Amino acid sequence: MKRSNLLPPVLQKARSSIISCERCPRLREYCKGIGEKKRRAYQDQTYWARPVPGFGDPRASVLILGLAPGAHGANRTGRPFTGDGSGYFMYPVLHEVGFANQPEGVSRDDGLKLRHAWIASVVRCAPPGDKPTPQEIRNCAGHLAREIKALSRIRVVVCLGKIAFDGYMAHLLETGVIAKKSDYRFVHGAHYELPDGVHLLASYHPSLRNTNTGRLDAAMFTRIFVRARELAGLSD
Repeated sequence: MKRSNLLPPVLQKARSSIISCERCPRLREYCKGIGEKKRRAYQDQTYWARPVPGFGDPRASVLILGLAPGAHGANRTGRPFTGDGSGYFMYPVLHEVGFANQPEGVSRDDGLKLRHAWIASVVRCAPPGDKPTPQEIRNCAGHLAREIKALSRIRVVVCLGKIAFDGYMAHLLETGVIAKKSDYRFVHGAHYELPDGVHLLASYHPSLRNTNTGRLDAAMFTRIFVRARELAGLSD
């Protein structure tokens, strides 16, 4: 948490609101229980076991939106996509294309920094079976809305997986950016220019279920973020 004082006040307020959230009893009980039982490999570690706030560059032009913290990943480390298979797949790609200063994320104190990118999720607590309920997704919507409002330079949103895509669609409906979501379909590699000028890219989630089966490989994932840089006007 020591880097949080580098955030502008509006993002710091959003961060504090996320960390202290207790809106979903099922998720809070599950996360705390995981943090007490722990996985054998992490028995000597103190789990974060709280809702996980977004992470990255406050001046980001690209928002990377995932599903939820991993039970033994972000729920343990307190930072999105940190310390689990999804992050071990994603951060090397972000490093390769220039969004991250190093190719791995293992803890909040590992020196990882993002440039031009912010990572968040539609649900901030690890859900059992990676399946939040519709009400739990709605309960978390305000957290995402506050972060998006604070990230005033966002030009591209990359949604990782259909749940993240649908969560962002709900945000666009709620804020009046779109009138209906039937015009937007989740397909890997899909690109939509939204009425407010923001570009939406869709990608399969970098979960082990997708990467271990070859449904998503590094080349496919890299192309998504190369395109994100182009659409955001990032030439450096």
